[in-house]
Amino acid sequence: MKQIVLVALFAVMMSGCQTRPQDDLFESLGGMTGIENIVDDFLVRLGSDPRISNHFVDADPQRLREKLVEQFCAESGGGCEYTGDSMKDSHAGMGITRTDFNALVEDLVAAMEAQNVSVSAQNRLLKKLAPMNRDIVE
Repeated sequence: MKQIVLVALFAVMMSGCQTRPQDDLFESLGGMTGIENIVDDFLVRLGSDPRISNHFVDADPQRLREKLVEQFCAESGGGCEYTGDSMKDSHAGMGITRTDFNALVEDLVAAMEAQNVSVSAQNRLLKKLAPMNRDIVE
């Protein structure tokens, strides 16, 4: 399970979504309100995590939140379209390591746990996000 957790996140982004779920994962995450709460908690954790906070110093917090919400909504089947840059383009040159990526995933899991998202739903979202790993880690 930790392997799934460690292979899944940096590609998080979302907002401007329709709220018509196409997959029960969206509902399992708490719908749009749940996703927004997860993202808000996640961003606080990222900003205060000394292992990786340096990667977010120059980020536009509002845009980051919007794109994470869009992405989580889209990946969970909530009817949203992700309109941000590709993971490869948005993370190019950042020098993100496997250790950095794993720390980010741990922070996402902690945010989902804090929002009482079931382990099953956590793993389903992480499984959808995991393929982004190859475009993020350098």
